[in-house]
Amino acid sequence: MLHTETVTVIALIIAFASVGWAVFTVRRVKKQILEMTEALEDVRNGNGNRRILSEMHEIAAPIAYEINDIVLSYENRLSTYRQMEEANRQLMTSLSHDVRTPLTTLIGYLDAAHKGIVCGKEHDDYIETARRKAHDLKEYIDVLFDWFKLGSNEFTMNIAIVDLTELTRNILTCWIPIFEDTQMNFMIDIPEQPFRVQIDPDGYMRILNNLIQNVISHSHADKIEISLSEQDRNVKILLTDNGVGIEKEDLKHIFERLYKCDKGRSEKGSGLGLSIVHQLVTKMNGTITAESVTGQGTDFTMHFPLID
Repeated sequence: MLHTETVTVIALIIAFASVGWAVFTVRRVKKQILEMTEALEDVRNGNGNRRILSEMHEIAAPIAYEINDIVLSYENRLSTYRQMEEANRQLMTSLSHDVRTPLTTLIGYLDAAHKGIVCGKEHDDYIETARRKAHDLKEYIDVLFDWFKLGSNEFTMNIAIVDLTELTRNILTCWIPIFEDTQMNFMIDIPEQPFRVQIDPDGYMRILNNLIQNVISHSHADKIEISLSEQDRNVKILLTDNGVGIEKEDLKHIFERLYKCDKGRSEKGSGLGLSIVHQLVTKMNGTITAESVTGQGTDFTMHFPLID
């Protein structure tokens, strides 16, 4: 009889303890739900740094951690959206200056020639100036379209296995007359052995063209060197100039969209060319880096994996 009473008492104690624990747990969960509700309301009002604190052993912990992850993801997306909004605002400002200004100048020269305001050699000079302005404008628009295409979900690349040595030779052949016309000393070192890589040929051509044009337009260099070599099962493309160089602080940002170096560099340009280069190289599983010494020049180095 005593044994039965003892068991009953123990059972009652356990029951009361279970009920107490259940009540405590329910209250704790309700408190956490209230905290979650307040946190989500805070996030909705713009406080993206709000987080829900919870111990790992608590029942609501998985939900709290999931909400924190969602809030963090939302804040990151919002930050990216704000950056894109600011970049687009800068782009529209740039468009206003870089398209309307040369277009107005171009029309002015053509109108003067058409109306007979200038004649003889001056007339020919006006036409030549208008022609150069038109080419500058086309170059800017081409770069702009390249950027928009890269940012589009519909952008695709025609990846193929190509001999990079032969492709590079063909691209540089078109640049030699320009080097000579601009009195740019050049040295090209491309080995006879083939370097097979998997890239988009048109994308690679755009990369090389942008880098060379960047040297001609902005570096104030009178010498350019371009070489290909093998390094650690990669093909290494090195483009070097002896121009004014890039300041250390600017060098950190040169691959960012719309970034223009302020010191020692020409203001001409869209600020998109090197950003396009970086994106194209990355999309083709390559890497690109830049090193520079002010007053001595700049090195751009690219690597693409070799195909056996």
